[in-house]
Parts: sequence; C-alpha cells; structure tokens
Amino acid sequence: MTLSTSIFSLDQETMDQIERKFRVKQQLAEARQQELFGIFQEELTDEETWALKYMFAFMPVNDMADYDGSLFLNHVRQSLDIRRQVPWGSRVPDHLFLHYVLPYRVNTENIEDSRGILYRELAERTASLSMAEAILETNYWCQEKATYIGSDLRTLSPLSMIRNARGRCGEESTLAVAALRSIGIPARQVYTPRWAHCDDNHAWVEAWADGQWHYIGACEPEARLDQGWFTPPARRAMLVNTRIFADYPGPEDITLAHEWFTEINLLDNYAPTRTIQVTVKDMQGAPAAGAEVRFELYNMAELFPIAAVLANDEGQAAFKTGLGDLVIRAVKDGYWAEAKISVPDCGAVELVLNASEQPAGSVDFDMVPPPEREGEPVEALPEAKIQRHNGRLEEGTKCRTSYEENFLGEADARALAEEAGLPADRVWSVIQKARGNSREIAAFLREQSGAFGEWPLRLLETLNDKDLIDTFRPALEDHLTGALANRGTLDEDEFVRYVLCPRVLNEMLVPYRQLLQGAFTAEEVAAFRADPSALVRSLQQGFGVWTDLPNLMGRGNPAGTYKLKLGDPLSLDILFVAICRSLGIPARLHPSEQRAQYLQQGGWQDAAVTDTNTEKGTNTSMGTNTEKGTNTSMGTDTGKSSGEHAPRTLGRLQLIKDTAASQDAPVASYAENFTFARLENGAYKTLVYPDGKKDVYDEPFEAEPGQYRLTTGIRLKDGTVRVRLAYFIVRAGETTEVALTFRETTTDIPVLGTFDRSRAITLLDGAPAELRQLLGAGIAITAWIEPEREPTKHLFRELSELAEPLNQLGTPIVLLIGDTEMTASFDPADYPKLPSRTVFVRDASREALPDLIVRSSANEAGFPHLFVVDDENRIRYTASGYKIGTGKEALQVMTGLIHQ
Repeated sequence: MTLSTSIFSLDQETMDQIERKFRVKQQLAEARQQELFGIFQEELTDEETWALKYMFAFMPVNDMADYDGSLFLNHVRQSLDIRRQVPWGSRVPDHLFLHYVLPYRVNTENIEDSRGILYRELAERTASLSMAEAILETNYWCQEKATYIGSDLRTLSPLSMIRNARGRCGEESTLAVAALRSIGIPARQVYTPRWAHCDDNHAWVEAWADGQWHYIGACEPEARLDQGWFTPPARRAMLVNTRIFADYPGPEDITLAHEWFTEINLLDNYAPTRTIQVTVKDMQGAPAAGAEVRFELYNMAELFPIAAVLANDEGQAAFKTGLGDLVIRAVKDGYWAEAKISVPDCGAVELVLNASEQPAGSVDFDMVPPPEREGEPVEALPEAKIQRHNGRLEEGTKCRTSYEENFLGEADARALAEEAGLPADRVWSVIQKARGNSREIAAFLREQSGAFGEWPLRLLETLNDKDLIDTFRPALEDHLTGALANRGTLDEDEFVRYVLCPRVLNEMLVPYRQLLQGAFTAEEVAAFRADPSALVRSLQQGFGVWTDLPNLMGRGNPAGTYKLKLGDPLSLDILFVAICRSLGIPARLHPSEQRAQYLQQGGWQDAAVTDTNTEKGTNTSMGTNTEKGTNTSMGTDTGKSSGEHAPRTLGRLQLIKDTAASQDAPVASYAENFTFARLENGAYKTLVYPDGKKDVYDEPFEAEPGQYRLTTGIRLKDGTVRVRLAYFIVRAGETTEVALTFRETTTDIPVLGTFDRSRAITLLDGAPAELRQLLGAGIAITAWIEPEREPTKHLFRELSELAEPLNQLGTPIVLLIGDTEMTASFDPADYPKLPSRTVFVRDASREALPDLIVRSSANEAGFPHLFVVDDENRIRYTASGYKIGTGKEALQVMTGLIHQ
C-alpha cells in the first residue's frame, strides 16, 4: 500500500510498516473484528486514524482480547486534544509523542479510560509552569495520592493505585508515567531488572523537558530533578532499561529490537559502563547465528538473565553493562556454553556450544557487584527552597492521610458483620485489606449474605489482598453464583480452593463464569466433567497460540482470551482452569511449574493445552525484526490423540540439612539464599515456590524428571556473593537426596567507631529521655529512619520478618525520627509485627548523626542509617540507604558478637 501523506512526521517506509503490522493484528483479531476495529467506521481525522493504527500495530494480543476499540479511540482523542491544549504541546517532537505520550500502557496494569481523569486533576496545577516545574509538581500530586508498600507482582492501574493510596515501586512509577503523559509530557518507566549489590529490583521514572530527559522517584518528590534515594544504588546497576511498544530508532542504545517491541539501555545515564562482545560458535567452529545469549547476575538466589540477546549471522552479540560480574550463557538447539566474567577485565568472550549435559558435582565462585562510587558534586539548595519542599511533602502526606480516613474502619466492619450474621474478625480482615474499595466489598457482603450465608465471605477470603482493591460487585456476583451453582458433591476444601476461587495467576479478575457456562452445550459440559481431557481437545482444536510480549504472558483474562480464540500459552492455561472452575471441575496451575491441571480420581492430571508438535510462540525469541506470522493452531496432528497424554511419573527431591555447617550458616530460605532450577533446552528454569519458604527439609518436593541445579549464596556486606552451584538428576519414580550446603563466609567483625548512648532524645509522647535508657548496656540496634520513604519501609519489613530471632536475642531496637523526617501519616501501630523491643523516638538534631555517617558517602545514600552497637559502645556494623538484606546482616553480626 502506498500513501501520499505523512502524519506525525513518519516517513513512507515507517507508515508502510505500520500498515503491514496493523493488517497482521486485524487478521489475528478476526474473532473480535467489530468490537476492536468498528471504530474505523466512525468519522476520523488523519491523525486519529494513524494514531489508532500505530497503537494497534504494536498492541499486545492480550489487549486485543481484553479491551474494546472504543476505549482506544477515546484515549487517542483525549491525547491529541491534550497535546493541543498544554503549553508545551507543540514543543514535543512527534516521535516523542508517539513513543512516550500516546501509549495507553506503561507496565502490566489493567487498562482503564483514565487519561482525561488524570488531565483534569493536573491541568490547572501545571498550566503556568515550565515543563521541568510541571514534572516536579506532578510528582507532588502523585505523593498526595499514593505511597510505597510492598505487594505482589500484579500491577494496579493508576486509578486503582489512587483508590488504594499505596503500592510497590512498579505501581508508583506506572501512576507517575500515566500522570505525566496525561498532561502531554513524554515519560517512561525505567527499571533495573535486578540489582547486582543486593536482592530485588527497582523502578522509577524518566520525563522529558525541553530537549533533555530527567529522572524522578515516583511518588517520592525531591526539590529538584535528577535526585532520588536510589541514585547511589543506580551507580552500581548492571542494567537500567525500558520497553517501548514499537520499532524504536533510538537515539539511545538498543538492547533488543523485537518485531513487536524495543528495549533500550539507559545505564549510561546512571553508571560507568562497558560493552561486552560475545562470539558464539558451534562445535564445528561455525558462527552460531540465532543463539540466545543470556547475561545473568546473582539475585534472590538465582542466576537471573537481566538481558537475552540473539546472536547475529556472525554469531555475535553485544551488551552494554555495569562494571561488575556476570555469567554469560549461550543456548541454541539444546546445546549450551557459559562463562563467568568480571566486566572491567573482559571486553570479549568466545563461547562454543559443546554441552548438552550438565556437569557433575559442584562449583564455587564469587559474584562481585560494581563498587560504590561517589556522585558528582551538586550545588546545595537554598534553605528556603528546602523548607518549601518539606512543607509540600507534609501537605501531601496530610492529603493522603485525610483520604484514608474515609476507608471503612473496624467499627463499620463489626456493624456489618452483625447485620449480615458473619464472624466479625473475618469481615474486618477483608474490609481492612480492601482500603479504598471497602464500601464496594461491604455492599457485596450486605447484598449477598442473606441468600448465601458465609459463602460471599469465603469467596472474598480466596482472593489475594490486592484483588480486594480492584474487584467490584459484578465480578464477585458472577463468581459467587456461578460457583455455587456447580458445587455438587465436591469436598469442601477442594471446592473452595479450586472451584470457588476465581484467581488463577496474575490476570485481572473479571466476570467470566456466566459467559463460559453458556459457551457449551449440556452434552459438552457432561463430557468435560466426565473426562476433562475432552475440554483440552476442544481448546486445542478451536484456539490459536500467539506470544508477542514476554512480560504480559499469562495476563489475558479468561473472558477476553475466550472471545478472541487466541492467546499466549500461559493465558490459554488460565482459560482452561477458568472453564473448569466455571463448570465445577477442580483445576489449578501447578504450584511450581505453572501448567494447567485438573483433579480426577483424587490426583492432579496435566492438561497439555498447548502441548503439540507445532511451532508456537516463536515471537518469544528475543531479537530480530523478522515480521513473520506466528499465529498457530493447536489442532494439528501430533501422532497421538490430541489432548491425551500418558500420566506423568514424577520424581521427588529431598533436601538434606548440612550437619557439618558452622553455627553461622544461614537458615535455608527459598529465593533468599537458595533455589533449584531444571535444565530445559540448554537454559535453567527456576522452580516457583513461596519466597522465604523455610520448611524445606520436612517433606520432599515433587519434581519433573530431569537435570537440576541447586544455587546457594551468601551475600557479604559489600554486595559480593559467595555462590555455590550443585548439580543433580531427578529420575521418575525415585527420591533424590541433595545436601543443601553453603560456602563458609567467616569474617572478622571490625570496630568501626564509637557510639554515644547518652544522647538526648524525646519519646513520642513528648517525654525527654536518653538513648541508653532504651538501648540498655548490651548489644543493640539503633537506626535513624525516614518512615515515608521506600528504603525505610524495606527495613521495617525485614525487621518484622526477623522478629522471632531478634526477640530470642532480646535485642533492643530504637528507631529515631528527626523533625524533618516525621510525617503526619506515621503511626507505630501500622507496624505491629516489628520485634517486641522496638521503640520509636524523636531526634531533633540531624546534625548529631554519628561522624561515621556525616563524613562519608553514607550521608549521600540517605536514610535509614542503621548501627549495631556492642556492649562497649563500639559500632560493629553500619548500613545506610537502600540495601535489601540489612536486617539479616545486622542479625548475623549480633549473633557473631554473642558467640565471640
């Protein structure tokens, strides 16, 4: 197709490419043509037409399943109208508008018609400001609406985030990006996939103002741009990147140019970098074109690939990264090779794909992160500006706290429980978790409990905490009545967990039972109940497989996937489980393997919905711009009756405690200091178990037969990890015993300075006191904190998780809050799980921080500043700023001091 008019400064080649991709998406969405593309029958401007085509061209298939075209048209019209209204609209280049203002999606959030709502909140506040000032002002607004709390991986939408008034960093940054885009400012969510110097990861925001990108900490305003508590950690990152739903030409470094999205590398903006050149060859010495090259670092007890790049025709792949250690693993056709490198000492790596079997025994090595570095000096802000900033933070906190006061409270919940004849404590539990959605949840209980007794409450209790925030009565009513209509004679526990519960994985909860129950004839339903493999065959014959965006796999909701007749493998598995539950057949995703299963004759049977010999999901390969179709039917002949599979004989993995370990060895904790992974097609797939699972020796783990790797690690204070990889094989029908061992990490506990226990402090009730009255004369923890910020909240969480051992040690913990850091929202009662001897106090003088903090880089790292003090008033451990694992390190030091 040849076009004569350029829109959004697009050249002819780009417009032709958009048109081609748009046609591909139209073909894929054939089952929902009118719902999605009927909007093109309306009277549209050229700008509206091409904005829509651009969005559809790169739209994830899950979004075409879950949403209608009217939503996207409204989004486009609002975005174009806002561009004409905001004072900087004409200054934003077209390519930035297309890539960083127009997009409706930021992360994996549920999509809502929110752009106009956010614009109306911010337009007047920002109309008279410069772009840079508007970015700061928008972040103050975000802080009024939400603050940090850790939560599960499902991402709340911006409106749900506002309703909840808190969320994790990925949700805070999703809200901030959406807010900035709503006033026409280019914005992107950036993240380090995993830290190198500590566990976990982080996301923040970059926004464009008059020719330059700046960064901010979402919902955590600073008085100026390019400043945040995460600045020092980011200087130790191995990758900072963002994903764009388009073919993106740069100018930033492109890590991955996929046919449906682009990943760009922004690390140069934060840390020193070096580009690693990898050459991959096969056993004959020929270039291994198309090999997947994985760049892995240690995080959360696994070797996690922060990037995967396909080798080019010469077998080469390049990756710009930070100055730490990496494991590079190349994989192709089941063969693999790997090397552990130190980036500062290595510019080029050659790997020969000569391994198909893993090694025996174990191997030890250290993973060293980039070193701590001091930042560039910045001009001190005027005191008046600092005071204005602190005042804005306090105003924002009061605004958010005032909103939270409107949530239903315990008295409301108890009154509701009495009215509905339900247990008061259980009602309060769900009402409390629902927060800004508490009235909706209360209305559901009030309306349904009369007819269904405790069942409405039991339905709510099957949900994740976050579900109670963004699930509404139509969905809840659909799942309640749809499940109870098919209860039959099922065991009650099986019914509640595997039929009544609508949550399968991380998909958005929507009404789907009535739809799915009406989708089959009575004869089909009877056949599926008698033999659920018949449902597997039905799905294989009627649905296609398509994967285009890896981080959205498994996010398609069952109703949308069913209507589109297409989805990624995990979304199709979720659909199978949803259909089973809708028909009264107990079903689940396997807890660690995440594959669909149904319960039959007392045992779990695999439902191999996408297990055929067809090529499927080839878009999941992470590299080339091939523009090939990947829509595959699942109904092809595989040489056996489709959907029928021999029962899978599993093995068992029994972990054995290391009796020779020293008393300093850590307590085994899954995804904290150990994981195990199975070798699949040359790469290791980490098995999914609850983070922090400690009862690992009690019962054997069910495991697929195969080759496995046990990864253990102990992280030292400087971020270095003592890693051990142990290899073993699990055989069908057998129990494999594996010793869970850690490397010895005995280290001296240095004296870092002296500590003044006589300093004057103020108790929260206003009474004066001295620090030693609370700390006593023995080993103790004290920390200066900033309760409103994420790093301190991580410390609260860690101390709460360590409450039992800290209580056993009898450790006094004094947490000091300066006048500047005290906020209206702070309430010690919000942290009931902290160790029993924890006390919060006021400390008016920040200047009186120990010299160890004031005169070092720790001052730049910021709060919290934590100290372990021995019984001779000597500082034996200190940590400042964001550092996951501080609580465990402090406990380890105290235990070592006791045993000296």
